[in-house]
Amino acid sequence: MRIVVLVSGTGSNLQAVIDAVSSGSLDLTIAAVGADRHDTYGVERATAAGIDGFVVDFRSYPERADWNAALTEKVASYAPDYVVSSGFMRIVDQGFLDAFPNRYLNTHPALLPSFPGAHGVRDALAYGVKVTGCTVMIADAGVDTGPILAQAAVDVLDDDTEETLHERIKVQERDLLIRTLRELSQESR
Repeated sequence: MRIVVLVSGTGSNLQAVIDAVSSGSLDLTIAAVGADRHDTYGVERATAAGIDGFVVDFRSYPERADWNAALTEKVASYAPDYVVSSGFMRIVDQGFLDAFPNRYLNTHPALLPSFPGAHGVRDALAYGVKVTGCTVMIADAGVDTGPILAQAAVDVLDDDTEETLHERIKVQERDLLIRTLRELSQESR
């Protein structure tokens, strides 16, 4: 199974996938890692591991549709079985989703359908829940609304801040993403 991973930040989930592939505990090929801007450490992680990295800079396109078309073309050039949004903070358009039907995975730091959007951890704390977690889903045209593939729960501690809770969620999110990719890889054989 071949994947392309899209990142907007440090790529901590990406590093966990790279490590799992390197150790042999995850049988897939990371064909490439792409980002939406040039100052993304996730692409540096990829190139350090010998994985092709690319940037389709959102700011270089005056129209969102042009950026989506360029991203779609670049990702498609790697012929992935799945595309993984791992901390990728851009919403792709229907053309991208149509190019990779039911093959665009997204990770989210909350137990969807609760707390969708960019501030899932903050929203969970503000609401006062005692348990939150993370989700791996198939992305659709909505914001964090696609079919859920897997979830993991994380207790909210009385003294949690957004940062401390998010760090504990990330640990579960990495494991959940690797387990989900392993299952998909086994199913594709």
